[in-house]
Amino acid sequence: MTSTARELTIRPAHGPAEHPVLVDIWRSAVRATHDFLAEEDFARIEGALASDYFPAVTLVVAERDGRAVGFAGVAEDGLEMLFVADDARGSGVGTALLAEVVRRYGVTRVDVNEQNAGARGFYEAHGFRESGRSPVDGDGRPYPIVHLRRAA
Repeated sequence: MTSTARELTIRPAHGPAEHPVLVDIWRSAVRATHDFLAEEDFARIEGALASDYFPAVTLVVAERDGRAVGFAGVAEDGLEMLFVADDARGSGVGTALLAEVVRRYGVTRVDVNEQNAGARGFYEAHGFRESGRSPVDGDGRPYPIVHLRRAA
């Protein structure tokens, strides 16, 4: 567990009991940053978070003043998800989560939606560089993906 300024704590997720809170954070973040996502795809992903996506990763949570404000999910050396509640964006939560998963789990790669320029810029500012592209996302949907890597 690590702490940074303004009482931000990064900790392991509490398991399935915490999943509804993480889904709320995801919803807030995606509504604020993924305006390209079709409503039916939003609903499909939201419905699969707790049942399919969360169990497939190691989850860590950023908490401020006892409230979860962001989370990240890691599988092997890949950052599979990083979301910050809209009302906490720009306050260092994403940077703290990224630093923790790089340090603790050796994250060296992340995929971002091409349409999400803010996310791409965030990762590039933290040392990630484009290593490839895919014309569709992992589900074969028309959301091009930029693959990013950083040195270990």
